[in-house]
Amino acid sequence: MLKRVFDIVCSFIGLVLLLPVFVIIYFLIIFESRGGAFFLQSRVGKNDKDFKLFKFRTMYLNSDKKGLLTVGGRDPRITKVGYSLRKYKLDELPQLLNVFLGSMSLVGPRPEVRKYVDLYNESQKKILLVKPGLTDYASLEYFEENELLAKSKDPEKTYINEVMPAKLKLNEKYILEAGLFTDIKIIFNTIKRIFKN
Repeated sequence: MLKRVFDIVCSFIGLVLLLPVFVIIYFLIIFESRGGAFFLQSRVGKNDKDFKLFKFRTMYLNSDKKGLLTVGGRDPRITKVGYSLRKYKLDELPQLLNVFLGSMSLVGPRPEVRKYVDLYNESQKKILLVKPGLTDYASLEYFEENELLAKSKDPEKTYINEVMPAKLKLNEKYILEAGLFTDIKIIFNTIKRIFKN
């Protein structure tokens, strides 16, 4: 209950304070490339239920049909504005709306697409018992995930066999340590990491 109150208050304040930033990003996106400013993607949430995750669009229209993983800092599907948004994680800001509406929390395992969730074993499915979040231990550990995958000859295989299992272990660690103090610590560490980038 306390976590939900914390999520509602913080996401509401964030949405209000960041409204001017949202407006600026909105116009930068629509002026640069064809298509809307927002991108909705189906992700898997609590209790294995799908929900629509809000993001600012960082790719050219229909680029997601060419693959779910983005690889390296110069994926040709990403727009110029999109590079900057991704670098500072600004494309994730609309997920504050997901938090406010209740499909996500500020802190929790990052929501995955169904294709990869279907590969989870029974133990790994435990992370679906909690709400997904904007950030968590795995987000901090794999902040430069795109660059890591860019070094692989087969990025998807590397993601499935190496990155995803490691992230899921960190998700399990979060669930064991979950609490308001842990959440605040992760939020501050995430903000620090973004400004270091």
